[in-house]
Amino acid sequence: MPQTDLEIIVEDPTAPEDDSPSVVSSGTIEIFVCFLLLALAATLGYDNWRTGASWDSTGPEPGYFPFYLSVILGGASLYGLIVALVAHRAAAETFVTRAQARRVMAVFVPTLLFCLATQFLGLYVASFLLIASFMRLVGKIALWKSLLTAVVFTAIMFVTFDIAFDVIMPKGPLEAAFGH
Repeated sequence: MPQTDLEIIVEDPTAPEDDSPSVVSSGTIEIFVCFLLLALAATLGYDNWRTGASWDSTGPEPGYFPFYLSVILGGASLYGLIVALVAHRAAAETFVTRAQARRVMAVFVPTLLFCLATQFLGLYVASFLLIASFMRLVGKIALWKSLLTAVVFTAIMFVTFDIAFDVIMPKGPLEAAFGH
C-alpha cells in the first residue's frame, strides 16, 4: 500500500531566521514605487509633449500615443499612491527582514560588480569571476570545483558566441592579448 500521506520536510540551514527584524514595511515600498512611477510618468509625459503630442494634418505627432500612455501611467500611480497612503495607516506588514535583505544583497552586489567588471575586463573574464566567486562564497563549493566549472562554462560561452555564431561580445584586455 503506497504511503501518500507522508511528507518529507527538508530544513534549509541557510534560511533566514524567523525573528529577524524588519527593514521596511510593504506600505513604505508601495508608496516609494508609486512615487517612482509617477516621476517616470511625468518625465515621459514632458518629453513626449515636447516631441509633439497633438494631432496635425497628417495624423498623430510622434509623441501623441506615448504622451497619453504616460498620462494613464501617472493616473494609475496617483491612484496607487492614494490607496497605499490610506492603507499605510493600518498595521504595517513586513516587506523584507534584515536576514532576507542580506541574502538578496549577497546576490545583487556580485551581479552589480559583474556588470561593472564586464565593461573593463570583458564578458568572459567577468563571467569566470562571477561563477567562481558565487560557487565558492555563496555555494560553499570546493575551490577546485568552482574554478573548473567557471573555466568550462566560460570556454563553452566563448566557443558558442565568438567562434560558432560570431557574435560580438564585450572584450577585455585578456582577449586582446590573445588576438580576439
